[in-house]
Amino acid sequence: MAVLMIGGKELPNIKNIIFDLGGVILNIDYNLTVEAFRKLGVKNIDALFGKLHQTKLFNEYDKGIISPSQFFQGIRDSCGLNLSDTNIDKAWNAMVLNMPKHRIDTVLSLKPLFRTFLLSNTNESHLKYFFKRTENETGLKDFGSIFEKPYYSCRMGMRKPDKEIFLKVIDESKLNPSETLFIEDLPHNIEGAKSVGLQTYHINPQLEDITALISIK
Repeated sequence: MAVLMIGGKELPNIKNIIFDLGGVILNIDYNLTVEAFRKLGVKNIDALFGKLHQTKLFNEYDKGIISPSQFFQGIRDSCGLNLSDTNIDKAWNAMVLNMPKHRIDTVLSLKPLFRTFLLSNTNESHLKYFFKRTENETGLKDFGSIFEKPYYSCRMGMRKPDKEIFLKVIDESKLNPSETLFIEDLPHNIEGAKSVGLQTYHINPQLEDITALISIK
């Protein structure tokens, strides 16, 4: 049986791997969105959104509770500016960068050996944008197909780090948490995963890449 190694550590009991998206497979930079909104004149963007915090408006968009048009109007209401949907969408998507093909290849190489999943806090704007960008840059027409199943917060009505989203994935995919590794870049999401018994690896996207981190023994 294949034995997973991550960061030089052997994890002999792991049979399932859940990947986060941004900062793990997809390159992102939250500061680019913050700067893009500042350029649009949104002076209170730091209070509204950041890597480690965001207001109810952004949480509801990530959960799919509100539509893109409601999100855009919420931004206008929050900043008091009459910004166009197009400008808001462009600024919001500024954080979404490239998806290196070698990471896609890494996930695909693991698929025959482990059950692989994606669990991402995301929204319809980001999904539409990165699906198109990934297809243009890598030729991959169906990004979700590289996993057994992708889970997106905006299509589940819940988001990390809440226990319910982890329990939903565990229950629906019939996973044993002690045999499941969750790879994530944000510490509060790691804590959420630990609270339901998942094994975790807290990746530093500035220093680490899953292609170099993961090996099979």
